[in-house]
Amino acid sequence: MKKISHLLIALVWGAALTACGGAAPLDGPAAYVDPYIGSGGHGHVFVGASVPFGAIQAGPQNIHKGWDWCSGYHHSDSIVIGFAHTHLSGTGCTDLGDIQIMPYTGELRSKRGSQENIEGSCSSYYSHDNETVAPGYYALRMDNGVGIEMTASTRTALHRITYPEAADHRLLINLEEGNGDGAYDTYFKQIDAHTVEGYRFSQGWGPHKVFFVLTADKPIRSVALFDADTPVEGSEIRCRGAKSVLTFGDEKQVQVKVAISSVSCANALENLRAEIPDWNFRTVRTEALRRWNEELDVIEIETADEAAKKIFYTALYHAFIAPTTYCDVNGEFRGHDDRIVRGESWTNYSTFSLWDTYRALHPLYTLIRRERLPDLINSMLSIYDQQAKLPIWALPGAETNTMPGYSAVPVISDAILKGIGGFDVDRAYRAMKASTTYPKQDAVPYVLEKGFIPDDKVANATSIAMEYAVGDWGVAQVAKKLGRKADYEEYLKRGKYYAHYFDPSIHFIRPKLENGEWLAPYDPFQSIHGVGHFCEGNGWQYTFFVPQHPEGLIELMGGDAPFTAKLDEFFTAEGDMGAEASMDISGLIGMYAHGNEPSHHIVYLYPYAGQQWKTAEKVRYIQREFYTDRPDGIIGNEDCGQMSAWHILSALGFYQVNPSNGIFVFGSPLFDRATLRLPEGKRFEIRAENDPATNIYIQSVELNGKPYDKAYITYDDIMAGGTLTFVMGPRPNEEFGAAPESRPHTAI
Repeated sequence: MKKISHLLIALVWGAALTACGGAAPLDGPAAYVDPYIGSGGHGHVFVGASVPFGAIQAGPQNIHKGWDWCSGYHHSDSIVIGFAHTHLSGTGCTDLGDIQIMPYTGELRSKRGSQENIEGSCSSYYSHDNETVAPGYYALRMDNGVGIEMTASTRTALHRITYPEAADHRLLINLEEGNGDGAYDTYFKQIDAHTVEGYRFSQGWGPHKVFFVLTADKPIRSVALFDADTPVEGSEIRCRGAKSVLTFGDEKQVQVKVAISSVSCANALENLRAEIPDWNFRTVRTEALRRWNEELDVIEIETADEAAKKIFYTALYHAFIAPTTYCDVNGEFRGHDDRIVRGESWTNYSTFSLWDTYRALHPLYTLIRRERLPDLINSMLSIYDQQAKLPIWALPGAETNTMPGYSAVPVISDAILKGIGGFDVDRAYRAMKASTTYPKQDAVPYVLEKGFIPDDKVANATSIAMEYAVGDWGVAQVAKKLGRKADYEEYLKRGKYYAHYFDPSIHFIRPKLENGEWLAPYDPFQSIHGVGHFCEGNGWQYTFFVPQHPEGLIELMGGDAPFTAKLDEFFTAEGDMGAEASMDISGLIGMYAHGNEPSHHIVYLYPYAGQQWKTAEKVRYIQREFYTDRPDGIIGNEDCGQMSAWHILSALGFYQVNPSNGIFVFGSPLFDRATLRLPEGKRFEIRAENDPATNIYIQSVELNGKPYDKAYITYDDIMAGGTLTFVMGPRPNEEFGAAPESRPHTAI
């Protein structure tokens, strides 16, 4: 009897998928996207339904059990407690998971249960065999017999729920539960027979406020309210952790729209009406897919390797999940100061993982999503107005101050230096200067007074200082462009402060004490991750953390030969990294750690010393070993697109080492052909002749049909359109890029 029941459920579920458009075949580059990649291991990616850069990320929620559930979902899990509408993707910290809904049948109940026991709760077991994931779409038939599909617009999600042949079809709305955060004020109210509204205010990694409206296409027969799990009478409740259960009687299928806002329930309703005015699931799903294909189609690749296509387009998909839209259709949003702001002429964004993304994701955007840069930068300038400094790591509505550096600065510098308009350059320059001198910013007074940050006074002092120097270099170049000579000289000096930490007696970056002496004893293998002298790195990794001025580091090392010898040793060195080395120090090649951003540019340093072929070797090894098409196919936290952007740029054949100078250093192109669709109808085509899948070394290069002897290409040359041709071979051409005039440089 049970087998027949499950068969009937499966048949009904299959029919529902077809009726809703869920079974419609994928086409375009979205067909190559596998959202499971990075959902296992330590990738922490979001799995669910969204549109590019959307405010809504609707997807399944597991019981939060620690670090690997930063996105709310992990491929190893088998219990779903609901479907939330906000999620992070690839982060190393936890938050969001707001406005969870959970369909179930039978006895009225509100409890979540535990990982060990969900009996009598609203939660359910599930299997990946009954799960469908694709760009803009998610579906799951849970073990409780209920099927749910979801798709999304920018600020609104549309769900289709298919109940089994059972009494009392219910929908839990859980405002108490988030993803590792704590609600401190929640509100719920029934508005009419189809509509409810409410909000969830919470404190986690940062504080945030989410208002919502939920409307159903079938009448709500009854509403039960709970303060946590204690029943409460009425149709309205305000408490720390409100829950409500909507009962739809025996309605077989119910569609539900959920819209969110940071401002008000009225704004959420306006978002809902503007974005999904009807109940046509197929139409909404098709539009979400169209938007994803439009974004992904910005790069077209040709290769016979189907797995490589899947990895590449999934990386591009991950690069377009965040930053996230953070404003309503009327332009309003809640600022970091809790005041309502209205962006009249620009779309506001948040979820800025800048310590990660300034390195590759934002330089990638300058190539393929240049039109979004003005809104992203105007959003950062708005944050400056709200908190007197540019964002460090901004969640929707809150500054977390996570990670060292003022990493919005190189992003803005890069945009100014590349001539990307759409924002007030003078205003941006003032914001950069103010942020780099802000006395409340971590250790800035030490930089201004001493020129270095004492390791015995500030945690992670050396990492903070090295990151500041990267930003300061960018400010110097902008000052030069704007004709601010005094500022240029001052910030150029600050951009070279990395030299204060270079100990010539051991050829390592070394923490310095307030009295000017070196930290002793000192082991460059240790002091990793957050609480030591460095952040997500050790003395080996930070010794090469001078992306803004590799020539200066080469000079400190004593020239090309000692520099490359040290770099060779870096990729083979082995030592005890200490108890503080956490599980997210991953992707090791010697002391190179691809799972952690401070290492990302280091593999591209060889061309600065005339040995481009060594970069080709190591780039290809990283692509082969650390990027796969499995759920654990990302070697570390995906970090809001940074890990993916490294792969995208490297697969094209180059990487911008200095985040603020537009010089893309050659590595090893992965595909036979890649075409970038540029503004104004231009195209930049990258060809790799002679089987680049197996022949990893560059033998020679042509640009627009003419011999090209440089080991890099400029941003301006790419954006002009044309054809870059690599001729590949099985053995290194050690002469390519070796001449000093052919090497990449940091001067603007």
